[in-house]
Amino acid sequence: MIITDTHTHLYSEAFDEDRNEMINRAIEQGVSRFFIPAIDSTYTDSMLQLEKDNPEHVFLMMGLHPTHVKDGYRKELKHVEEMLAKRKFYAVGEIGIDLYWDKSTLDIQKKAFKHQIQLAKQYKLPIVIHCRDAFDAIFEVLETEKSDDLFGIFHCFTGTLQQAHQAISYNMKLGIGGVVTFKNGKIDQFLNQIDLENIVLETDAPYLAPAPYRGKRNESMYIIKVLEKLSDIYNVSQEDVAEITTQNSKDVFKI
Repeated sequence: MIITDTHTHLYSEAFDEDRNEMINRAIEQGVSRFFIPAIDSTYTDSMLQLEKDNPEHVFLMMGLHPTHVKDGYRKELKHVEEMLAKRKFYAVGEIGIDLYWDKSTLDIQKKAFKHQIQLAKQYKLPIVIHCRDAFDAIFEVLETEKSDDLFGIFHCFTGTLQQAHQAISYNMKLGIGGVVTFKNGKIDQFLNQIDLENIVLETDAPYLAPAPYRGKRNESMYIIKVLEKLSDIYNVSQEDVAEITTQNSKDVFKI
């Protein structure tokens, strides 16, 4: 059984004490494909080292996280451009809009998001979207960029059924992680109305640990709890969930 974690920050400082052990724990559980989102230029070297240390398991993205879109964001976007031109990445991400922390940067967040979508199209890559308190703003930008070459993953999807269908209409898979195991997560109430072929698994480690680990450091091995929950929701075997969602990730990332 091959399980794919489509969104995990394995380079995070939270794993500095036991990174290799944590990765090996996941691999032993069948989690053998890790897709690594970028945040900003300060993490690039750590990401490249992670790939060097785990070449068969780690696949890197490049992008500027919306919470890091600040006054100097153009310089950060230049770094994204230079890295995409230099070597292979598997997606542009994580990118998007976050209005939870700072609404004052909405305008430049939109500009950075749109610019990175266009970079993804240029390199024929998927995008991986970060959305927090920003569905309307995200959909507004996606509508202007809607095309056959726009595709990717709506990471950490926490919206409504209607918003799920809208995200899928832009050629997005829904990234489902620990939130689906929360008692107040809500998405578990309608997810079975979304075809499993539109779903990929993720952890967002070290964040958003699933129950019963909620509130603790998340790690990629805990994706098993997400897998178990989806098996219950869809009333299919865990093996089928793993196989279908891994194939969905291959359709997105082309590997």
